[in-house]
Amino acid sequence: MASCGGCCGSEVKFEGLSPDYKRRLWAVIAINAGMFVLETAGGHLAGSNALQADALDFLGDALTYGNTLAAIGAAAATRARAALFKGFTLFLMGLWVFGSTAYHVVVLGIPRAELMGAIGFLALAANLTSVLLLMKYRDGDSNIRSVWLCSRNDAIGNVAVMVAAAAVWLTSSKWPDLIVAGLMAGLFLWSAFQILRQALAELRQPVGIAAE
Repeated sequence: MASCGGCCGSEVKFEGLSPDYKRRLWAVIAINAGMFVLETAGGHLAGSNALQADALDFLGDALTYGNTLAAIGAAAATRARAALFKGFTLFLMGLWVFGSTAYHVVVLGIPRAELMGAIGFLALAANLTSVLLLMKYRDGDSNIRSVWLCSRNDAIGNVAVMVAAAAVWLTSSKWPDLIVAGLMAGLFLWSAFQILRQALAELRQPVGIAAE
């Protein structure tokens, strides 16, 4: 039922049992943790809700990837439960960003577009590096797929932040920043739904199937 991309017709999904994958995952965790610190400070200085939403996404990803790393090699049900946890975390993050964006609608102040753009460019470079590192392993069980979806979300989110920065600069308005933050929250919620759906399907799967 679920697609298996690079499995050459086999329905067995990659479970992360590869030293190369683990090394790449450690590198991506370090990238995300570093960008969380940078974007948190930058978002505060720029007064950008979109940057702060993206910083929260970096933190969530670093924790998510650590959770993925810990679950590699565990029983299928354990990996699926780890993915469920990540899906719920992503869902809560989406709700938080929606609430924060709604609050900022009534707060005066226009973000600093030049700082938004500069930090957005650095974050995009970091996310593209992560995507390239993980692209080889984008198909897998829910535990592995959640990593790919989070990395993809980051890259999309940073392109959106840069577009918002340009729009803020052109219009001298806070609305592009708030709109992008809201769209990113929607992306978080959609990805959470995908992860939760796959993880629940794997939990319902007969035990013997995942052991192969």
